[in-house]
Amino acid sequence: MKIISTKKISLFILLTAGFYSFSNAQEGSVKISQNEEITSLLELKKQINTEDKDSDRYKIQIFSGSRERAESMENSFDSSFNSWPSSLVYETPNYKVWVGSFRTRLEADRALMKIKKKFPTGSFIFKPKKKD
Repeated sequence: MKIISTKKISLFILLTAGFYSFSNAQEGSVKISQNEEITSLLELKKQINTEDKDSDRYKIQIFSGSRERAESMENSFDSSFNSWPSSLVYETPNYKVWVGSFRTRLEADRALMKIKKKFPTGSFIFKPKKKD
């Protein structure tokens, strides 16, 4: 007669228990109940973020002056930097080239440091006035 070691018996019991637990695994389902107002609030927040996107953001102005020079500066900027959008804005009596739409002052400062390497004079950060 062979004597079976206690290690082998323990391993056999462990494997049998493990197999049994996998074969009898429980299944379940989760039902989430959510207030309908949450969905409407999320939609309202999305709408506010898209409508008022630029009103509370920082921009960088790289030029103010004649239209021809402003168009030239905008083209030069677009060919040098493609990570920030530029726009030509008319505010009596000058055309201005505005760049970017930065959420924080820190983000705008970092961009200004890069922009000043190519456009060192007259570039500065500002917040546009809110349109009424």
